[in-house]
Amino acid sequence: MRIAVVSDTHGLQREELLPALAGAEYILHAGDVGDNRILDALRKIAPVTAIRGNVDLYGDMALLPATEALELGGHFIYMLHSVHDLDLKPEAAGFSVVLSGHSHKPGVETRNGVMYLNPGSCGPRRFSLPVTFAWLVLEPGQSPHAEIVDLLK
Repeated sequence: MRIAVVSDTHGLQREELLPALAGAEYILHAGDVGDNRILDALRKIAPVTAIRGNVDLYGDMALLPATEALELGGHFIYMLHSVHDLDLKPEAAGFSVVLSGHSHKPGVETRNGVMYLNPGSCGPRRFSLPVTFAWLVLEPGQSPHAEIVDLLK
């Protein structure tokens, strides 16, 4: 299963994003959505699960859950906006992937058999960080695979 992972759009829908997500079977948004129109546009590509971030305090965005747990491609995924708020042991809870955003800094790391994926930000550029999203590939019985994509290259 090919999943697009985005975060920290902050209400900015870059023109490069939607074409880059073509072929996604599912889209996960790790918070700081900023505007419901972002989710509406993503839903035209594939089903979407989104959580709220620290800027999603008002209107429809405030109704998004703070965390989400779901199963996709034979794997259990835990979503939260800031990995620093993680209050469980993902490996003990049976999660194979933890998704977060918040820092705008993309990264993929495996600890104790769990992939920690931050797709970075595909919204406003912060400092000199790249503008990114991630592809997450999940297959039953196989380790998760992720790739960070720089939208502006």
